[in-house]
Amino acid sequence: MLATGLYRASHLSAGLTFVARHTPGSAAAWAVLATAVTLSLLLYGTAHARGRLDRRWVWADVLVTGCALPWLALRAIGAPAVDQSGWLLLLGGSASSAAAVGLGLRGAAACVLLLLATSLALHLLVAGSRSAELLGHFNAVLSSAAMAWVFWWYLRRQGSLLDAAREQAVAAEARRVRQAERMAHHAALHDTVLATLTTIAAGGVDANAAPVRERCAREAAYLRRLIQRDETPHPADGPAAGTAATGAALEAAVRSAECLGLAVSAQYHRLPAVPRDVADALAAAVGEALNNVRRHAGTGRAFLTAVGRGRGVAVTVVDRGAGFDPSTAARSCGTGLPRSVHARMARIGGAAVVESAPGEGTRVELRWPA
Repeated sequence: MLATGLYRASHLSAGLTFVARHTPGSAAAWAVLATAVTLSLLLYGTAHARGRLDRRWVWADVLVTGCALPWLALRAIGAPAVDQSGWLLLLGGSASSAAAVGLGLRGAAACVLLLLATSLALHLLVAGSRSAELLGHFNAVLSSAAMAWVFWWYLRRQGSLLDAAREQAVAAEARRVRQAERMAHHAALHDTVLATLTTIAAGGVDANAAPVRERCAREAAYLRRLIQRDETPHPADGPAAGTAATGAALEAAVRSAECLGLAVSAQYHRLPAVPRDVADALAAAVGEALNNVRRHAGTGRAFLTAVGRGRGVAVTVVDRGAGFDPSTAARSCGTGLPRSVHARMARIGGAAVVESAPGEGTRVELRWPA
């Protein structure tokens, strides 16, 4: 659009100079120039608004500017207006270049034939129009269309190559992140589940002892979450690095609470990529919500759900414990809710909603963005 628009602007500038110098008193000449300028503004203004050349306006430009205006100028102004070396037929070159970009090969070929036929007909009618000038004009129309099409093809090809390179880089980064996450899970399994099973198999502990059963239950919950976690990113999410970071941060908060004796049933679903500070703030707020369950709810179990909302995240922590009156949250939960949950979410552009009532349990919802 830029190249063909500048090409048209150069022809209109030549037309303005010609009319101002040679036919300044001709209303018809100014009307022809104004028509060409108006149609050019409509063609390229629409293209700028839509991001592409509109086929209808391209055809209108070819038929009116390239074909009709020369005939009108011949009738209203006379033969000098459509001389093969004059400004009016120059518009045929810029019209053919716009057709090559906006209509494709077949449409451009049809437009070029129309422009050449118009020029040939005018050449046969206008006395004194030399064959050399006609051939030069033919060359201008054909070369303008050819160069514009080659330019368009080259830019499209380069864009496709860049897109392919970007997709390869994204795929390589996703593979690297998945490998890093697998290694992290392997290390976690080695330090937890494998260590527990090895100890039990060696007979070093009583498998029926309550602490051993509790540890096995926590590690079974950890394995269950690994199986259930849906970390498939949305097509617009890009690399899975942010997704992995979100899930890993929330998982760390859950495991920290479980180490203190709180059983957490967690579900993760389609977590999108989020900035690192957002993932850290969400995990910290979740940790505080789980700590409040452990300290104040009078129950040993909490339920956590983390889901993607487009490019955002919603995390819900629920317990079926004693509950409290939210209006007295400061007395019930100290400074945890105002400072460690509400304020932390507000700093990252998120929000926290706490719903509770005495005897009805508590629900804490964390949303990012708010």
